[in-house]
Amino acid sequence: MAGRLVLLCPGQGGQHPGMFDMARSDPAASSLLDAWFADPALGPLLRAAVEGEARFANAVAQPSIVAATLAMWTALGELPAPPALVAGYSIGELSAYGVAGALDPLDAVRLAAERALLMNACLADGQRQGMVALSGMPAETVEPLLQRFGFHPAIVNGEDSLVAGGPAEGRERLAEAAAAAGGKVTLLPVELASHTPYLQGAVAPFAALLAGQRWSAFTCPVLSGISAEGVEDAAKAMAELPRQIAEPIRWKDCMDACAEAGATVALELGPGAALSRMLQVRHPKIACRSVTEFRSLDGIRSWLGGQLE
Repeated sequence: MAGRLVLLCPGQGGQHPGMFDMARSDPAASSLLDAWFADPALGPLLRAAVEGEARFANAVAQPSIVAATLAMWTALGELPAPPALVAGYSIGELSAYGVAGALDPLDAVRLAAERALLMNACLADGQRQGMVALSGMPAETVEPLLQRFGFHPAIVNGEDSLVAGGPAEGRERLAEAAAAAGGKVTLLPVELASHTPYLQGAVAPFAALLAGQRWSAFTCPVLSGISAEGVEDAAKAMAELPRQIAEPIRWKDCMDACAEAGATVALELGPGAALSRMLQVRHPKIACRSVTEFRSLDGIRSWLGGQLE
């Protein structure tokens, strides 16, 4: 029986100066990147992603991650088997619609840049925001801590693992309280409380942008981050994609949905390898790799061929 492939599109955190290098080894992807880097609006953002620490700023990170993911997808070309499903983490969900053919790659990168600006506008009141990753504590312990410091669940990665967003001034105090309760805490290099009510102001404007966007037929379903359900039409995408800006991502359920769909192989398109590692731990029967683990495009294709035959 032939394998079933799931493609994973990462969110923020894994960007680095060489994030476009492997894709550039393919002429089609290199040409695509040249056009994006030459674009008056996108070029400065993409150059900032490879030339300095600004790559972690929201306005730079979102379009550069989508660009890197879709350039890699273009570089891979025809695979041994088409993907049965695409799942994206946070901003990666926008990349996923590009992978599934529903959005033109350039449109997806431009939408990512617009999305970042709309989200940044939610900081207009001057209150700084931040995010933390917490693990090792049951939900009944975590929820009161989050409420005490004004935080909300943003991404649920497992039964005792989540990312939370809230006011930046409360991050250290939340981290100290969580550590005292026996949990593990990591302060994340992001400046917005994504997927929480703090970003509600960006939802309607982004929905308006998507409504005016040109959509194409889906080549495979995309998992909705907020429902973990497959999306195969533009109407559902336009309804759920804006909502995930201010509602929690159910990544745990998305990983389970990949397994329930019969996935046997998962490839994370990069940059980074966090998603493939999480999926491998949760569903060890799925063969999981990230493109960052390979030295060449041929190596990726060879591995996929062996797994999908």
